[in-house]
Amino acid sequence: MAREGLRHELNAAFRKALRQARAVTAKGLKVGTNGGVQVLDLTVEAINEPQALRGLVMIVFADAATPAEAKPPAQARGRRADAPRMAQLERDLAQAREELHTGREEMQTFQEEAKSAHEELQSTNEELQSTNEELTTSREEMQSMNEELQTLNHELQTRVEDMTRLGNDMKNLLDSTEIATVFLDNALCVRQFTPGSNRIFKLIPRDLGRPITDIASALAYPELAEDAREVLRSLAFREREAAARDGQWFRVRIMPYRTSDNLIDGVVITFVDISASKKLEAALRRTQAGMELRITDQDLKLDRADEKLQAERQRGQGRGGQEDGSPAGPADAKGDAA
Repeated sequence: MAREGLRHELNAAFRKALRQARAVTAKGLKVGTNGGVQVLDLTVEAINEPQALRGLVMIVFADAATPAEAKPPAQARGRRADAPRMAQLERDLAQAREELHTGREEMQTFQEEAKSAHEELQSTNEELQSTNEELTTSREEMQSMNEELQTLNHELQTRVEDMTRLGNDMKNLLDSTEIATVFLDNALCVRQFTPGSNRIFKLIPRDLGRPITDIASALAYPELAEDAREVLRSLAFREREAAARDGQWFRVRIMPYRTSDNLIDGVVITFVDISASKKLEAALRRTQAGMELRITDQDLKLDRADEKLQAERQRGQGRGGQEDGSPAGPADAKGDAA
Protein backbone atom coordinates (compact mmCIF):
# COMPACT_ATOMS: atom_id res chain seq x y z
CA MET A 1 0.00 0.00 0.00
CA ALA A 2 3.01 2.32 0.37
CA ARG A 3 3.70 4.68 -2.53
CA GLU A 4 6.90 4.81 -4.53
CA GLY A 5 9.80 6.18 -2.50
CA LEU A 6 8.27 5.02 0.81
CA ARG A 7 8.11 1.24 0.52
CA HIS A 8 11.68 0.32 1.49
CA GLU A 9 12.15 3.14 4.00
CA LEU A 10 8.89 2.31 5.83
CA ASN A 11 9.77 -1.41 6.02
CA ALA A 12 13.27 -0.71 7.40
CA ALA A 13 12.06 1.90 9.90
CA PHE A 14 9.28 -0.37 11.08
CA ARG A 15 11.63 -3.28 11.84
CA LYS A 16 14.21 -1.00 13.45
CA ALA A 17 11.58 0.61 15.70
CA LEU A 18 10.39 -2.81 16.91
CA ARG A 19 13.95 -3.98 17.51
CA GLN A 20 15.26 -0.85 19.27
CA ALA A 21 12.04 -0.03 21.14
CA ARG A 22 12.45 3.67 20.36
CA ALA A 23 11.33 6.10 17.68
CA VAL A 24 13.03 5.88 14.27
CA THR A 25 12.99 8.89 11.92
CA ALA A 26 13.76 9.09 8.25
CA LYS A 27 13.96 12.63 6.82
CA GLY A 28 13.57 14.02 3.34
CA LEU A 29 11.82 11.13 1.73
CA LYS A 30 10.54 11.84 -1.76
CA VAL A 31 7.23 10.12 -2.25
CA GLY A 32 5.57 9.92 -5.59
CA THR A 33 2.10 11.39 -5.82
CA ASN A 34 -0.37 11.66 -8.64
CA GLY A 35 1.91 13.13 -11.26
CA GLY A 36 4.29 14.79 -8.74
CA VAL A 37 6.68 14.32 -5.83
CA GLN A 38 6.04 15.11 -2.14
CA VAL A 39 8.85 15.50 0.40
CA LEU A 40 8.10 14.30 3.96
CA ASP A 41 9.66 13.05 7.20
CA LEU A 42 8.77 9.57 8.45
CA THR A 43 8.64 8.65 12.18
CA VAL A 44 7.93 5.12 13.41
CA GLU A 45 7.57 4.34 17.16
CA ALA A 46 6.36 1.28 19.09
CA ILE A 47 3.69 2.08 21.72
CA ASN A 48 4.17 0.77 25.27
CA GLU A 49 1.79 3.04 27.17
CA PRO A 50 -1.11 2.97 27.85
CA GLN A 51 -1.78 -0.70 28.49
CA ALA A 52 -4.69 -0.78 26.06
CA LEU A 53 -2.42 0.29 23.14
CA ARG A 54 0.62 -1.81 24.01
CA GLY A 55 1.84 -3.85 21.05
CA LEU A 56 0.75 -1.30 18.43
CA VAL A 57 3.06 0.86 16.26
CA MET A 58 2.49 4.52 15.45
CA ILE A 59 3.61 5.84 12.03
CA VAL A 60 3.73 9.63 11.58
CA PHE A 61 4.11 11.39 8.20
CA ALA A 62 5.19 15.03 8.39
CA ASP A 63 5.48 17.39 5.41
CA ALA A 64 8.98 18.67 4.80
CA ALA A 65 10.17 21.68 2.81
CA THR A 66 11.17 20.92 -0.73
CA PRO A 67 14.93 21.51 -1.05
CA ALA A 68 15.91 24.23 -3.50
CA GLU A 69 17.30 22.85 -6.68
CA ALA A 70 20.75 24.19 -7.40
CA LYS A 71 21.58 25.06 -10.92
CA PRO A 72 23.66 22.22 -12.22
CA PRO A 73 27.11 23.04 -13.61
CA ALA A 74 27.86 22.68 -17.24
CA GLN A 75 29.54 19.33 -16.80
CA ALA A 76 26.58 17.97 -14.91
CA ARG A 77 24.12 18.99 -17.53
CA GLY A 78 25.49 16.24 -19.69
CA ARG A 79 24.65 13.67 -17.13
CA ARG A 80 21.21 15.07 -16.23
CA ALA A 81 19.46 12.30 -18.05
CA ASP A 82 21.25 9.64 -15.95
CA ALA A 83 20.72 11.41 -12.60
CA PRO A 84 17.30 9.88 -11.73
CA ARG A 85 18.58 6.41 -12.50
CA MET A 86 21.73 6.88 -10.42
CA ALA A 87 19.71 8.24 -7.52
CA GLN A 88 17.37 5.28 -7.66
CA LEU A 89 20.31 2.87 -7.76
CA GLU A 90 21.91 4.59 -4.79
CA ARG A 91 18.68 4.38 -2.85
CA ASP A 92 18.29 0.72 -3.74
CA LEU A 93 21.88 0.07 -2.69
CA ALA A 94 21.38 1.86 0.62
CA GLN A 95 18.14 -0.02 1.18
CA ALA A 96 19.87 -3.31 0.38
CA ARG A 97 22.68 -2.50 2.80
CA GLU A 98 20.17 -1.57 5.45
CA GLU A 99 18.20 -4.76 4.88
CA LEU A 100 21.43 -6.79 4.93
CA HIS A 101 22.45 -5.14 8.20
CA THR A 102 18.99 -5.74 9.61
CA GLY A 103 19.06 -9.34 8.43
CA ARG A 104 22.44 -9.90 10.04
CA GLU A 105 21.21 -8.45 13.31
CA GLU A 106 18.08 -10.56 13.11
CA MET A 107 20.17 -13.62 12.26
CA GLN A 108 22.45 -12.93 15.21
CA THR A 109 19.49 -12.44 17.48
CA PHE A 110 17.93 -15.63 16.12
CA GLN A 111 21.15 -17.55 16.68
CA GLU A 112 21.39 -16.28 20.24
CA GLU A 113 17.77 -17.17 20.83
CA ALA A 114 18.30 -20.57 19.20
CA LYS A 115 21.37 -21.15 21.35
CA SER A 116 19.45 -20.14 24.46
CA ALA A 117 16.54 -22.35 23.41
CA HIS A 118 18.96 -25.22 22.75
CA GLU A 119 20.44 -24.81 26.22
CA GLU A 120 16.97 -24.67 27.72
CA LEU A 121 15.97 -27.75 25.75
CA GLN A 122 19.13 -29.54 26.89
CA SER A 123 18.42 -28.55 30.49
CA THR A 124 14.80 -29.62 30.06
CA ASN A 125 15.97 -32.91 28.55
CA GLU A 126 18.24 -33.52 31.53
CA GLU A 127 15.39 -32.67 33.89
CA LEU A 128 13.07 -34.96 31.94
CA GLN A 129 15.67 -37.73 32.08
CA SER A 130 16.04 -37.23 35.84
CA THR A 131 12.27 -37.15 36.20
CA ASN A 132 12.01 -40.31 34.13
CA GLU A 133 14.52 -42.04 36.41
CA GLU A 134 12.59 -40.86 39.45
CA LEU A 135 9.35 -42.07 37.89
CA THR A 136 10.95 -45.42 37.15
CA THR A 137 12.08 -45.68 40.77
CA SER A 138 8.67 -44.55 41.97
CA ARG A 139 7.00 -47.10 39.71
CA GLU A 140 9.16 -49.87 41.14
CA GLU A 141 8.38 -48.67 44.66
CA MET A 142 4.68 -48.47 43.82
CA GLN A 143 4.81 -51.97 42.35
CA SER A 144 6.50 -53.28 45.48
CA MET A 145 4.00 -51.41 47.65
CA ASN A 146 1.16 -52.77 45.54
CA GLU A 147 2.40 -56.31 46.10
CA GLU A 148 2.62 -55.65 49.84
CA LEU A 149 -0.88 -54.17 49.81
CA GLN A 150 -2.19 -57.19 47.94
CA THR A 151 -0.61 -59.49 50.52
CA LEU A 152 -2.00 -57.36 53.35
CA ASN A 153 -5.40 -57.28 51.67
CA HIS A 154 -5.38 -61.05 51.38
CA GLU A 155 -4.48 -61.36 55.07
CA LEU A 156 -7.18 -58.88 56.03
CA GLN A 157 -9.72 -60.69 53.88
CA THR A 158 -8.80 -63.98 55.54
CA ARG A 159 -9.06 -62.33 58.96
CA VAL A 160 -12.43 -60.80 58.07
CA GLU A 161 -13.67 -64.21 56.97
CA ASP A 162 -12.41 -65.71 60.24
CA MET A 163 -14.06 -62.93 62.26
CA THR A 164 -17.30 -63.36 60.32
CA ARG A 165 -17.25 -67.10 60.91
CA LEU A 166 -16.44 -66.56 64.59
CA GLY A 167 -19.26 -64.02 64.87
CA ASN A 168 -21.68 -66.46 63.29
CA ASP A 169 -20.50 -69.21 65.66
CA MET A 170 -20.97 -66.92 68.67
CA LYS A 171 -24.42 -65.84 67.47
CA ASN A 172 -25.54 -69.42 66.93
CA LEU A 173 -24.06 -70.42 70.29
CA LEU A 174 -25.90 -67.66 72.14
CA ASP A 175 -29.13 -68.36 70.24
CA SER A 176 -28.92 -72.10 70.95
CA THR A 177 -28.29 -71.65 74.66
CA GLU A 178 -31.23 -69.22 74.94
CA ILE A 179 -29.27 -67.29 77.55
CA ALA A 180 -30.05 -63.59 77.55
CA THR A 181 -26.78 -61.65 77.65
CA VAL A 182 -26.13 -57.92 77.98
CA PHE A 183 -22.68 -56.37 77.50
CA LEU A 184 -21.96 -53.12 79.36
CA ASP A 185 -18.93 -50.84 79.20
CA ASN A 186 -17.13 -49.33 82.18
CA ALA A 187 -19.78 -46.59 82.45
CA LEU A 188 -22.54 -49.26 82.52
CA CYS A 189 -23.77 -48.22 79.08
CA VAL A 190 -25.18 -50.87 76.75
CA ARG A 191 -22.54 -52.04 74.31
CA GLN A 192 -24.34 -55.07 72.85
CA PHE A 193 -27.11 -57.49 73.71
CA THR A 194 -28.49 -60.81 72.49
CA PRO A 195 -32.01 -61.19 71.05
CA GLY A 196 -33.37 -62.84 74.20
CA SER A 197 -32.50 -59.82 76.35
CA ASN A 198 -35.66 -57.96 75.34
CA ARG A 199 -37.66 -60.32 77.56
CA ILE A 200 -35.98 -58.70 80.56
CA PHE A 201 -35.10 -55.18 79.36
CA LYS A 202 -37.03 -53.07 76.88
CA LEU A 203 -34.06 -52.96 74.53
CA ILE A 204 -34.05 -51.81 70.90
CA PRO A 205 -31.06 -51.23 68.56
CA ARG A 206 -31.17 -47.48 69.26
CA ASP A 207 -30.45 -48.18 72.96
CA LEU A 208 -26.79 -48.93 72.25
CA GLY A 209 -24.74 -46.45 74.24
CA ARG A 210 -27.48 -45.70 76.78
CA PRO A 211 -26.97 -46.35 80.52
CA ILE A 212 -28.56 -49.57 81.69
CA THR A 213 -30.17 -47.63 84.55
CA ASP A 214 -32.24 -45.63 82.02
CA ILE A 215 -33.84 -48.75 80.54
CA ALA A 216 -36.95 -50.33 82.06
CA SER A 217 -36.43 -53.80 83.50
CA ALA A 218 -38.92 -56.57 84.27
CA LEU A 219 -36.75 -57.92 87.12
CA ALA A 220 -37.27 -57.19 90.77
CA TYR A 221 -33.56 -56.49 91.08
CA PRO A 222 -32.93 -52.81 91.95
CA GLU A 223 -29.36 -53.55 93.05
CA LEU A 224 -28.27 -54.64 89.53
CA ALA A 225 -26.30 -51.47 88.72
CA GLU A 226 -24.67 -51.38 92.16
CA ASP A 227 -23.64 -55.03 91.88
CA ALA A 228 -22.18 -54.36 88.42
CA ARG A 229 -20.08 -51.49 89.83
CA GLU A 230 -18.92 -53.77 92.63
CA VAL A 231 -17.84 -56.39 90.09
CA LEU A 232 -15.85 -53.71 88.21
CA ARG A 233 -14.22 -52.70 91.47
CA SER A 234 -13.47 -56.14 92.91
CA LEU A 235 -13.23 -58.15 89.62
CA ALA A 236 -15.12 -60.97 91.36
CA PHE A 237 -18.29 -62.30 89.75
CA ARG A 238 -21.68 -62.10 91.45
CA GLU A 239 -24.65 -64.40 91.10
CA ARG A 240 -28.15 -64.28 92.50
CA GLU A 241 -31.68 -65.29 91.67
CA ALA A 242 -34.24 -62.65 90.79
CA ALA A 243 -37.94 -62.85 90.05
CA ALA A 244 -39.65 -61.11 87.18
CA ARG A 245 -42.99 -59.35 87.37
CA ASP A 246 -44.66 -62.00 85.21
CA GLY A 247 -43.74 -64.77 87.64
CA GLN A 248 -40.60 -65.98 85.84
CA TRP A 249 -37.31 -66.51 87.67
CA PHE A 250 -33.80 -65.82 86.37
CA ARG A 251 -30.34 -66.59 87.65
CA VAL A 252 -28.39 -63.35 87.13
CA ARG A 253 -24.62 -63.70 86.79
CA ILE A 254 -22.38 -60.60 86.51
CA MET A 255 -18.79 -61.14 85.35
CA PRO A 256 -15.96 -58.77 84.27
CA TYR A 257 -15.52 -58.32 80.52
CA ARG A 258 -11.90 -59.12 79.70
CA THR A 259 -10.27 -58.24 76.38
CA SER A 260 -7.66 -60.33 74.58
CA ASP A 261 -5.03 -58.12 76.25
CA ASN A 262 -6.43 -59.07 79.69
CA LEU A 263 -7.89 -55.61 80.21
CA ILE A 264 -11.22 -54.99 81.96
CA ASP A 265 -13.55 -53.19 79.57
CA GLY A 266 -16.92 -53.51 81.25
CA VAL A 267 -19.14 -56.33 82.49
CA VAL A 268 -21.15 -59.20 81.01
CA ILE A 269 -24.56 -59.95 82.54
CA THR A 270 -26.24 -63.27 81.75
CA PHE A 271 -29.84 -64.15 82.59
CA VAL A 272 -30.65 -67.88 82.78
CA ASP A 273 -34.35 -68.75 82.93
CA ILE A 274 -34.85 -70.99 85.97
CA SER A 275 -38.65 -70.75 86.06
CA ALA A 276 -39.07 -74.48 85.43
CA SER A 277 -36.65 -75.42 88.18
CA LYS A 278 -38.33 -72.93 90.50
CA LYS A 279 -41.72 -74.47 89.76
CA LEU A 280 -40.29 -77.94 90.30
CA GLU A 281 -38.69 -76.77 93.54
CA ALA A 282 -41.99 -75.33 94.72
CA ALA A 283 -43.76 -78.56 93.80
CA LEU A 284 -41.12 -80.56 95.65
CA ARG A 285 -41.52 -78.35 98.68
CA ARG A 286 -45.26 -78.80 98.58
CA THR A 287 -44.78 -82.57 98.24
CA GLN A 288 -42.27 -82.55 101.07
CA ALA A 289 -44.63 -80.56 103.23
CA GLY A 290 -47.44 -83.02 102.44
CA MET A 291 -45.19 -85.98 103.20
CA GLU A 292 -44.13 -84.38 106.46
CA LEU A 293 -47.78 -83.85 107.39
CA ARG A 294 -48.58 -87.46 106.52
CA ILE A 295 -45.58 -88.71 108.49
CA THR A 296 -46.60 -86.55 111.44
CA ASP A 297 -50.15 -87.89 111.20
CA GLN A 298 -48.84 -91.47 110.99
CA ASP A 299 -46.61 -90.85 113.99
CA LEU A 300 -49.61 -89.58 115.95
CA LYS A 301 -51.63 -92.61 114.93
CA LEU A 302 -48.80 -94.96 115.90
CA ASP A 303 -48.39 -93.23 119.24
CA ARG A 304 -52.10 -93.57 119.91
CA ALA A 305 -52.09 -97.23 118.88
CA ASP A 306 -49.08 -97.89 121.07
CA GLU A 307 -50.72 -96.19 124.03
CA LYS A 308 -53.89 -98.19 123.46
CA LEU A 309 -51.87 -101.42 123.22
CA GLN A 310 -49.99 -100.65 126.40
CA ALA A 311 -53.24 -99.92 128.21
CA GLU A 312 -54.76 -103.21 127.06
CA ARG A 313 -51.67 -105.13 128.16
CA GLN A 314 -51.75 -103.53 131.54
CA ARG A 315 -55.40 -104.45 131.96
CA GLY A 316 -54.65 -108.06 130.88
CA GLN A 317 -51.77 -108.39 133.32
CA GLY A 318 -53.93 -107.12 136.15
CA ARG A 319 -56.59 -109.73 135.54
CA GLY A 320 -54.01 -112.57 135.33
CA GLY A 321 -52.35 -111.66 138.64
CA GLN A 322 -55.62 -111.70 140.48
CA GLU A 323 -56.38 -115.20 139.18
CA ASP A 324 -53.09 -116.97 140.21
CA GLY A 325 -52.43 -114.86 143.32
CA SER A 326 -48.95 -113.78 142.26
CA PRO A 327 -48.16 -110.46 140.60
CA ALA A 328 -46.25 -110.49 137.36
CA GLY A 329 -42.55 -109.99 137.74
CA PRO A 330 -40.37 -107.69 135.72
CA ALA A 331 -39.09 -110.53 133.53
CA ASP A 332 -42.59 -111.58 132.58
CA ALA A 333 -43.50 -107.99 131.74
CA LYS A 334 -40.48 -107.72 129.49
CA GLY A 335 -41.33 -110.97 127.80
CA ASP A 336 -44.87 -109.83 127.10
CA ALA A 337 -43.64 -106.58 125.74
CA ALA A 338 -41.24 -108.48 123.47
